[in-house]
Amino acid sequence: MSLFLILFFFVYGTFNFYVFMKTKTALQPGKEAVVFLMFFIIAMIMSPFIVRWFEKSGHEVLATITAYIGYSWLGLIFLFVSASLALDAYRFLLYAAGLLIRKDLSSISLSAQHAFFIPLCLAVSIAVYGFFEARQIQTEHILIRTSKLPEGLEQLRIVQISDVHLGLIVRENKLRSILREVEKAKPDILVSTGDLVDAEICGVKGFEDLLSTVKPKYGKFGVTGNHEFYAGLAQFLGCAEKAGITILRGKALTIEGLINIAGVDDPAALRFAQSASVSEKALLSSLPPAIFTLLLKHRPAVSKESLGLFDLQLSGHTHKGQIFPFSLITRLYYPVHAGLKDLPDGSYLYVSRGAGTWGPPIRFLSPPEVTIIDLIRDEKQ
Repeated sequence: MSLFLILFFFVYGTFNFYVFMKTKTALQPGKEAVVFLMFFIIAMIMSPFIVRWFEKSGHEVLATITAYIGYSWLGLIFLFVSASLALDAYRFLLYAAGLLIRKDLSSISLSAQHAFFIPLCLAVSIAVYGFFEARQIQTEHILIRTSKLPEGLEQLRIVQISDVHLGLIVRENKLRSILREVEKAKPDILVSTGDLVDAEICGVKGFEDLLSTVKPKYGKFGVTGNHEFYAGLAQFLGCAEKAGITILRGKALTIEGLINIAGVDDPAALRFAQSASVSEKALLSSLPPAIFTLLLKHRPAVSKESLGLFDLQLSGHTHKGQIFPFSLITRLYYPVHAGLKDLPDGSYLYVSRGAGTWGPPIRFLSPPEVTIIDLIRDEKQ
């Protein structure tokens, strides 16, 4: 088991224990209710493993139901704990202030029941709202002026999708709604910046047929994200080929003399011993510098050695935290966790919020997006 999974289940288990203790204190349930609650919480903690077991056993319906319940619980737990810890901090500050000034401030504090039900109501309300927010795809429009488009080509439109996470929860209907936005944009080039599929790739039948219906003028290109390796790289590459997507794994192409497109594997490839050996700097250095260079890279990490060798890096991975306040944590790890960033040496970075969801089918203050990037020819740039 990877360090990430160990850390994840430790934190998740701690959150569930916190909820268990909060529930006991506030509701004071009987022995039978306590035993039921304990078994339910254990089942929720183990639900990712149960989902995988059901799926591998061929029980897709049970896997889907368990995924919805287990991952929705995960989102609800995160929201409840976030709100509850804020109230606990308020109660502690009142207690400390009372000791300091030697005065009883319990009249403006919260009872154990209020400290349980207020976060619960808030968490449920946000989860319901977030369930619908996750289905409201927004279109982001980015304009970049460049002198590196050839004479006679005034505009080149690139559409980016990222972090769709096709699987047991993100299904065909969601993919259709994403592709409708793509087709409305009439892209010259379509790119996917990783995590197109989830670990439960088998849960979506024939998604390559849906993707194959989108036919941009200059093609479709993509890179691997970490979930492509979790899902099974060989299976994903086979599906991508059927969908007409060229997956760039440490490769670079010049498309009809108009634009350079380079792509690198996600670092998860190293863990699976399936990484392309070429370095990012060497890959970019091999391209004609007079032509606009687009770098596809799943994680929004910028290599200092590559600055000036690409014009625009497109990334995803962060989901902008997906559920606030988790976005405060993703921003610490990835300073640019959403939007456009002007980098040194004439390079840009754009990070997509992603179009799908990972884990909980919920988004809060991080709506899904399809991104339109218009490159405009400008000799002054």
